[in-house]
Amino acid sequence: MPLEIERKFLVAGTPWQGLPGIWCRQGYLNLGPGNTVRVRVAAGQGYLTVKGASRGAVRSEFEYPIPVTDAEEILHELCLQPIIDKTRYLIKHAGLTWEIDVFAGENQGLVIAEVELDDEQQTITLPPWAGKEVTGDQRYFNAYLVNHPYVNWPDAST
Repeated sequence: MPLEIERKFLVAGTPWQGLPGIWCRQGYLNLGPGNTVRVRVAAGQGYLTVKGASRGAVRSEFEYPIPVTDAEEILHELCLQPIIDKTRYLIKHAGLTWEIDVFAGENQGLVIAEVELDDEQQTITLPPWAGKEVTGDQRYFNAYLVNHPYVNWPDAST
C-alpha cells in the first residue's frame, strides 16, 4: 500500500522569496472520518487523491493523474467550498526537498512547510526557517481548512 510519511512545520520568515512557485487549487469531495478524497490542479495537471486516516506522520495515499479539464470541472461543480488556493515552493535542504505552501483566499496568512520522508523514524535537519512542528495538529490539514478557514481562526498564530 502506498504511504505518505510527512512532517509539517509552520514557517518563520520568507525563504521562498525570489523562487518560482507552483499555483495549486484543490478541493475535497469527501471529508469522512479519517479518509479524504481530493482533486487538485497544479502546473497544468489534474490529480485525484485518496488519503486514509493519519497515524502520526503516516497515512495511506493513492494519487492518480486525471485530465485537467475534468479536475477543473470537479473543483467547480462537486467539491466542498471553499476551494484551497496556495502557491507551493520547493526548497532543498540537507538532502531533502521541502514544500512550502503559501495559502491565499480564505486561508491567507497561513504558511506551512512539509517534508516527505522514507521512514517515520528518519532523522532530519531542520532548516533555520522551520518553526513550530504541527504534524499531529489536524487544524493544519488542508482538509480541515475547508470547514475552518484560517481567516476565521481566533488566534491564527497557534
